[in-house]
Amino acid sequence: MAENIETYEPPGGRWAIVVTGMMIQLCLGAIYAYGVLRNPLSDHFRGLGLDPSAMDMTWPFIVFLAMFAITMPLAGPYIQKMGPTKVAMAGGVLCGFGWLAASFATSPAMLIPLYGVIGGLGVGIAYGAPIYTSAQWFPDKRGLAVGLTVLGFGFSSAIITYGTKFMLDAGWGIMGIMQTFGIIFIIVTVVLSMFLKCPPSGCKPGGWTAPPSTAARKVDFMRNEMTKTKTFFGLWLCYTIGALAGLTAIGISGPVGREVFANAGMDPLAANELVFLLILPFAIFNGAGRPVFGSLTDKLTPKNAAMLSYVLIFFACILMYMFYSSVYAYIIAFCILWGCLGGWLAIAPTATASYFGMKDNAKNYGLVFTAYGAGAIIGGIVSAQAKDLLGAYQPFFLIVAALALVGMIVSFTLMKPPVPAGE
Repeated sequence: MAENIETYEPPGGRWAIVVTGMMIQLCLGAIYAYGVLRNPLSDHFRGLGLDPSAMDMTWPFIVFLAMFAITMPLAGPYIQKMGPTKVAMAGGVLCGFGWLAASFATSPAMLIPLYGVIGGLGVGIAYGAPIYTSAQWFPDKRGLAVGLTVLGFGFSSAIITYGTKFMLDAGWGIMGIMQTFGIIFIIVTVVLSMFLKCPPSGCKPGGWTAPPSTAARKVDFMRNEMTKTKTFFGLWLCYTIGALAGLTAIGISGPVGREVFANAGMDPLAANELVFLLILPFAIFNGAGRPVFGSLTDKLTPKNAAMLSYVLIFFACILMYMFYSSVYAYIIAFCILWGCLGGWLAIAPTATASYFGMKDNAKNYGLVFTAYGAGAIIGGIVSAQAKDLLGAYQPFFLIVAALALVGMIVSFTLMKPPVPAGE
């Protein structure tokens, strides 16, 4: 029988768990920097006599996201059964190996199984382990803790982007850069995974007393019970819309920026330079959106945090549609869109734990996370073909604005605490 411990702190304090998870997510989130790898990889393949199309270079990214989303729910039961250390370690090794193996690709098609499948499997296996661990340690500040943990996933794109540019300017080849990142990811995740430990059964954070409402009503839903609730359907649909809007915005931020800057009279060289420089503030907003919305979810409830995100997405999209020649409108709108994507990666896990409890949380959030996969796949395809499908990027923002309105309605009507069967 597990010992009932009133208070317990891990070595270094429970915030050390959050920092550990953040560093692991920093390695896993490197996928978002694929945009900066595309052109050097494409040039590398052209040097081998190939002529890859934009879609050829997009498929590895789409497959990576798809494998990430498919594997994440499958890994949930193993996090609970084997513990977060082993699962995060296995996933981190696969993630790093995917980058390492991709450095030997001789065509875009080879990137699909090496980078897309292997790397995506690794991220999908490891991603939930730090989130699950942080949520276990912070019943009192769950949204903030989870948001800070996944902050690393958001900041990763900026770090990898600037690191890649520095190495390219120093004369490194793109394949050597990918090998280096792969080795670093393996070492970092293996070492840090050893510190991912869940609290002993029955413990609580030092100095924290459960509020009366929490002590009086504690309901844990198993995954099969969760899927029978309207709350699950509402959360899943809202997460899909949030992920689709954010990921598609990330996918087209470069070409839209160049169009807007050209409309504003900027020359192409200056436009390209500004697009690159804006990656850092966009990534900062993407990363900061996670703890900010995580904390707001704690304070405002998941429903209200979700509705706030959709209000912001709607505003950003209308701003872009109306002022498609304004540099300032572009910067403001895309900071918001990147921030709201980060926000949903904190709202969704926090809402899952809040609505359905912690007993089956790893499995529950794994299933909820498939919404991110749906949004990622749809968003990835649309972002790759947005201009071909719509004739221009500008009308796309009206579509996303309409989706935001749908999200407001769904979150208002369905994102409510579920009622257990029999009550």
